[in-house]
Amino acid sequence: MAKHKDAKHDKKHDAAALVQTVTGSGDGSSGGAEPHGGESAPAKMTRKEFEKELEALQTELVKLQLWVQHTGAKICVLFEGRDTAGKGGVIKRVTERVSPRVFRVVALPAPTEREKSQMYIQRYITHLPAAGEVVLFDRSWYNRAGVERVMGFASEEQVTGFLRVVPLVERSIIESGVILIKYWLEVSQAEQTRRFQERIDDPRKTWKLTAMDLQTHSRYYDYSRARDAMFAATDTAISPWYVVPSDDQRPARLNCIAHLLSRVPYEDVKQPTIKLPKGQPKDDYVPSDHPLRYVPQRY
Repeated sequence: MAKHKDAKHDKKHDAAALVQTVTGSGDGSSGGAEPHGGESAPAKMTRKEFEKELEALQTELVKLQLWVQHTGAKICVLFEGRDTAGKGGVIKRVTERVSPRVFRVVALPAPTEREKSQMYIQRYITHLPAAGEVVLFDRSWYNRAGVERVMGFASEEQVTGFLRVVPLVERSIIESGVILIKYWLEVSQAEQTRRFQERIDDPRKTWKLTAMDLQTHSRYYDYSRARDAMFAATDTAISPWYVVPSDDQRPARLNCIAHLLSRVPYEDVKQPTIKLPKGQPKDDYVPSDHPLRYVPQRY
């Protein structure tokens, strides 16, 4: 029993240590979302170092998954930030070793004409988690406070009304038993420019570019103003925002996942010992003489 408690303590200690690099303190205080200048840059994390740390965190995500299934917990995580901030990269690392039946990614397209006629948040509410689910929103209802405001898709009256009401909606979500966690990934203007150019130059990434994405590049500080107003209205004690500096992608992904794990009170769920049964003997099986079409062995 003591060994189990020590292991659990070590896990929480390691996660807490990584949280410090995300928020600057254990209480989620960011000290301002804009990147700080004039600081000496730490040595870049190598791929080998990153993958070692990621393996440990993904092992914990599997434990979290088992706990969610066992207890019927409901977890909802929002990922927000400017284009190229790294939302998709974090979500990919969260989900690549867990079940898509438990960890569900929601990335909604532009609303249909029918959805435009609905209450704004209605199309998001239908995707909230049921018991035993973790839902990851790749952009969320906060589109109204960000892209819709900056790009002129919503009036100031609509944005003001949204910012006034959404804390009440989130309180209702939380009081229904959902663990709600909100992340803003913060990318500097210089790094955003570099990533946009990389997408232009790399044919594997051009699909990520839309005409609207290119317009957002010239509105960096419009997004800063929208973000600041959003934080002022919706960074509440019951539903706070957590800022993830994301210029350096590898530590940003690790920091975010470690923090996510620290925000959920999961515990190890005892699993039965797995034993592989013996293979079936060939006995009287005779391979078919049906001609098979093999894929060409080009590699």
